[in-house]
Amino acid sequence: QVQLVESGGGLVHPGGSLRLSCAASGSILRINNMGWYRRAPGKERELVARISSGGSTDYADSVKGRFTISRDNAKNTVYLQMNSLKPEDTAVYYCNADILIRWGGTYYDYWGQGTQVTVSS
Repeated sequence: QVQLVESGGGLVHPGGSLRLSCAASGSILRINNMGWYRRAPGKERELVARISSGGSTDYADSVKGRFTISRDNAKNTVYLQMNSLKPEDTAVYYCNADILIRWGGTYYDYWGQGTQVTVSS
């Protein structure tokens, strides 16, 4: 069984910063892509950022230059450093990872439970 556990959400003023963490645990052989998605009230879930096992990154246009995704492969952990936060960044943020749990098997898509980020004065 695999679990993704997020932490680091909260309430922050506009212009502030937060750092999200997501640790994967369980019967993990390999992790391919890891990423962060978010769902704002009344909107569809959207990709925020993702990072490959080799460190290649991809960002939504709305967060480029403000957010930085990174990962620690030894700890099976992905991070999202969020700077210059805006009210429109308010959402539930979800961690996602493509994980191999069995040799000869396929990578499965796993999700965290979500962490609330609220940007408000």
